[in-house]
Amino acid sequence: MKLVLDAGLPPRLAKALVRKGHVAWHVTDCGMLAAKDRDIGRFAAEQGAVVVTGNCDFAADGPPVLWLRLGTLASGALEKALLSALPEAAAAIEAGEGLVEIR
Repeated sequence: MKLVLDAGLPPRLAKALVRKGHVAWHVTDCGMLAAKDRDIGRFAAEQGAVVVTGNCDFAADGPPVLWLRLGTLASGALEKALLSALPEAAAAIEAGEGLVEIR
């Protein structure tokens, strides 16, 4: 699964995902730190990627979205929670879910 991480998430999370064998970009890696959500969604769609965000403001007609509803976590705990949830989230997206909440 390819992942594009929204600006509200730490850039080091994308780097950690890459180290674990995933394809991941943080919006800072793409020069899109100040981009509007629709532009981030368009980029993700062009890449065949899923948007990973901590908020729910991405359009329903865009690419699939992983909505991290985990509260405030240290980056190590955030990484662990996301990595453990990815297999189930990927299955849901492959089954056609457009929005997958990770709690």
